[in-house]
Amino acid sequence: MKFFLAVSHGIDAVTTVVGKVAWWTTLVMVLIGVLNVVTRYAGRALGISLGGTLYIVLQTYAYDFIFLMGAAYVFRKDAHVRVDIIFSNLSQRAKAIIDVLGVLLFLLPFSFMGLYFGQRYVATSWRAGEINLNAGGIPVFPAKTLILIAFGLLVVQAASELIKNIAFLSGHAESGSVHESVTSQTEAI
Repeated sequence: MKFFLAVSHGIDAVTTVVGKVAWWTTLVMVLIGVLNVVTRYAGRALGISLGGTLYIVLQTYAYDFIFLMGAAYVFRKDAHVRVDIIFSNLSQRAKAIIDVLGVLLFLLPFSFMGLYFGQRYVATSWRAGEINLNAGGIPVFPAKTLILIAFGLLVVQAASELIKNIAFLSGHAESGSVHESVTSQTEAI
């Protein structure tokens, strides 16, 4: 189990780096929006067009990056929205079992479907060299590639969460499961 936990730790490290980059991209997205507003008003004052579609497209690409690349990190941190009516009253063990089943029955099949159906969509965009003509010819295909990367990251992060939750359920010390840390905090109080 130590080998699998080491693999899980490596996956978590990669997901964390990608998540932090997505987090900082939020600042870039806001700065692009500010630049769009400033250049639009400055252009109006000068009687020329300085803002426009380019900034909106760049801001949209930044948002796409944040949303797609941040998904695995948010999953790793157990920060996705949950309907917590029943789940919050369960034992940590029951929560871990539900998380294992959720990954196996829902997240992994959904992610594999995303990879399967997204592959053709992204490949078509690459073959065509798809660009956004309204934004001065910015390439679209790299942004679409983020779809496959995001689903791939979700798959490997799901594997990491499975490893940690199975280790927790089997009683392995320091499994890294989010349920273990809650149990340890509760016992410390």
